[in-house]
Amino acid sequence: MTSESATSASGAPGSAHIHNIGYRHYDGPRLGRAYARRSLFSQSLRGAYGLGRSAKSKVLPMLLFVVMCLPAVIMVAVAVFTKAAKLPVGYSGYAVYLQAVIGLYLAAQAPQSVSRDLRFRSIPLYFSRPIERVDYVASKFAALSAALFALNTAPLLVLYIGALLAKMDFVDQTKGLAQGLVSVVLLSLLFAGIGLLVSAATPRRGFGVAAVIAVLTIPYGAVSALQGIAYVQGNESAVGWLGLFSPITLIDGVQSVFLGGTSSFPDDLAPSTGIGLVYLLVTLSVIAGCYALLLRRYRKAGL
Repeated sequence: MTSESATSASGAPGSAHIHNIGYRHYDGPRLGRAYARRSLFSQSLRGAYGLGRSAKSKVLPMLLFVVMCLPAVIMVAVAVFTKAAKLPVGYSGYAVYLQAVIGLYLAAQAPQSVSRDLRFRSIPLYFSRPIERVDYVASKFAALSAALFALNTAPLLVLYIGALLAKMDFVDQTKGLAQGLVSVVLLSLLFAGIGLLVSAATPRRGFGVAAVIAVLTIPYGAVSALQGIAYVQGNESAVGWLGLFSPITLIDGVQSVFLGGTSSFPDDLAPSTGIGLVYLLVTLSVIAGCYALLLRRYRKAGL
């Protein structure tokens, strides 16, 4: 073997060539974490309604959006035709009556928001950029909360516009709308936190959907049954305390005590002001707890 052939066989640089294939160093602006947070928020919010995805992905969220608004449209039509003095359902209590629709929407979109990232192991790719775990959690939390807020606010605006067309009192209706928006903010934050926390526990979307539905419906069914039993037995104080153990009854208690709503508890029993404060504290604690547990869930990038 000659010296030249030995050099070629060993891969020495004597016969190697470097080819310039046109890649250039990026000299543009580095947009940083704030831009990454906004982009992730925007992408997640659009995805919650199927925007930027296939037509099939748009069907369910848009259908549920229409279903949420349809009762409000009917109420407005009846109120205008009959020249009613007030709306049949208050602004604060509207979401409580449509809780099943909200639950279906949450069960469909919360797993879509986080489960795919876990399933396809794209979390390390997010964290390889100038984005921290808190940015990812905050963006996902804010996006799903905003999606739920839009879902619940649209029918309230329909009710408000219809009430004004029916020549109801402007001050009363504006006050009711403001109270309803506060109730919707609390509901959106609470449901988004619970939905994301449950969905982040599994990379399988189907399991996430079933788990979210179970977390929302099983406690509500149990609480409603126990409240009915307590009311029949004459233990009205227990009716209020039992409402602390279900997400939707938490919101129901807060809106009936502080936001001018009507309680859906047996015989329209609203909690006392003292118990209402407990409802509010528990609601805020659950929201903060869900956020903290989500941060803990994403502590490791190699999920």
